[in-house]
Amino acid sequence: MRAGTSVLTQRPSRFTVNIFILKPSSLGDVIQALPVLRLIKLHHPDSSIFWWLDEGLTPLLAGDPDLAGIIPFNRKRWSSPWRWHEVWNSVRQIRAHRFDWVIDLQSLMRSGAMAWVANGKFTVGLDDAREGARGFYDVSIPRRSHATHAVDWYLDVLPALNVPVHRNFTWLPERATAAQAVRDKWRPEGARWIALQPGARWLNKRWPAEYFAAFARELAAEFSNVRFAIFGSAADQPLGETIVRALPDRCLDLTGRTSLAEMIEWTRLCEVMVTNDTGPMHVAAALGKPVVAVFGPTDPRRTGPYGQTGRALQHSLPCVPCMKDFCRNLTPLECLHAIRPGEVVSRVAALLTNGSAQAR
Repeated sequence: MRAGTSVLTQRPSRFTVNIFILKPSSLGDVIQALPVLRLIKLHHPDSSIFWWLDEGLTPLLAGDPDLAGIIPFNRKRWSSPWRWHEVWNSVRQIRAHRFDWVIDLQSLMRSGAMAWVANGKFTVGLDDAREGARGFYDVSIPRRSHATHAVDWYLDVLPALNVPVHRNFTWLPERATAAQAVRDKWRPEGARWIALQPGARWLNKRWPAEYFAAFARELAAEFSNVRFAIFGSAADQPLGETIVRALPDRCLDLTGRTSLAEMIEWTRLCEVMVTNDTGPMHVAAALGKPVVAVFGPTDPRRTGPYGQTGRALQHSLPCVPCMKDFCRNLTPLECLHAIRPGEVVSRVAALLTNGSAQAR
């Protein structure tokens, strides 16, 4: 805590709070941090809340009903000395807001430094020792245990702000324009849709596309009215093509074809998502959709689909979870290959048969 700063004396009165949240990336991390925004706004409905966000993700929060504005961040541009004037202009913009609370949910050196220069009256962040960012905060919040889920860790900042924690909020409000665009472009009515997410930023998080294809074939043979919506970026198109070749009449390849908002609204239409550990998995969990997630190098207790980590499939090996973005195992990607399509089929079939449209 900075000298002379008290948690109690620095809390502004209710309904007058001016707040700055720092969580610039990635998609899944920002989704997991949204409950902090929702609960603060519910408790302080007249507050003005701004979010420091990577420019590539601004469509995710653009027009969000709980935000007063987005302050964009461009890591690549800001790393160049020729662009440091942009950094200074952004700092001036941030400080001009005279924030009461600054909340750093990224807790890296870069975000911690930005939280500090924001010069808010009270700054809280996560006690993550990776880069020493906690030195910038008045109060730092430790992770309760190694296995504490990221969402719960983020929510743990709220007691330091006298904001109650509960689950009575809408995590991702519907985007009416995007929802209508999905209906107009793809006419999804009349089928039971299963979302497939075969991509992931780390190659060693990717369950083989051939396994996704085999899963789709087997499930389609069991359920005649099931169709598959394949999500992903343009870079994931080869993965989508592999799945479509296995079942062309039942697959809709959306890789590289949807906006971020459209992907969210497509997920809202689906009954189940089958996915790797990646951002859309957290979208599905936030929407209350059942998620069957394939995990390899990462720990589902910490970053699995929130509220349903028991649906994450992970093979037990001495190296799992390695938390590395590359595989050093003598049998490459053994942890992923050991999860067979039939196991995923049985999980999804049970959800469809039981009519489970909500996460447990």
